[in-house]
Amino acid sequence: MLTKRIIPCMDVMRGRVTKGVRFANNIDLGDPVEMSVGYSDGGADELVFYDITASAEKRPIDIGVVGAVAAAVHIPFAVGGGIASVADMERVILAGAEKVSVNSLAIENPEILKEGAQVFGRQCIVLGMDPVRNEKMPCGYEITARGFRVRTGMDALEWARRAVDLGAGEIVVNSVDADGTREGFELEITRKIAHAVGVPVVASGGAGRPGHFVTVFLEADADAAIVAGMVHTGEYTITDIKRFMQSAGIPTRMDY
Repeated sequence: MLTKRIIPCMDVMRGRVTKGVRFANNIDLGDPVEMSVGYSDGGADELVFYDITASAEKRPIDIGVVGAVAAAVHIPFAVGGGIASVADMERVILAGAEKVSVNSLAIENPEILKEGAQVFGRQCIVLGMDPVRNEKMPCGYEITARGFRVRTGMDALEWARRAVDLGAGEIVVNSVDADGTREGFELEITRKIAHAVGVPVVASGGAGRPGHFVTVFLEADADAAIVAGMVHTGEYTITDIKRFMQSAGIPTRMDY
């Protein structure tokens, strides 16, 4: 049986890790390289970091941070933010990232998923999506863009299926409603997407205690789950989460 992955996420702004609620009221949490090493040594299965202002500021991702993290850790990591072309994807992969995450870019130019998969393999192409509850949508959730700021009118489940058809090899479902709340993952849309596509689905947004991971794996069938604030603050460690998962019978990697 495949193990369930725990993936710390670092939102990077001006070279520092930051955390807010629904991308607002952000506070400085530390250096991304130092934090990456701590998580890599502390049992994380993968890492992901987003240059959260790159797209809004219309600039490339901070490639220096990508290279520094790659040189310092021994687990796979994905990056997103400021990825505007296949050439940008190539730069981050050559700098050491294993995966590239695209979100708003893929909404504006869906063919980037196909182009990226053709050049690098679909295992390198991650679709990030930010769904918000909207009962007018067929699946009950609408896709947002530009850091939750733009409503797209796109049904979340329809977009997930289309993205996988184009070439996305993994989908990160980051709930707008749950982001930063620490009240638990958004189970409904995570489950719907996990059951609808044939690629790994990563739950994101809302983790506040170890039990939330047990719930999202058992009740929403996620393949992996992202953690941020609850470990960034030191309230819990990756090992705390994994031991709790293990006690619930969820397969997880403990050899670190």
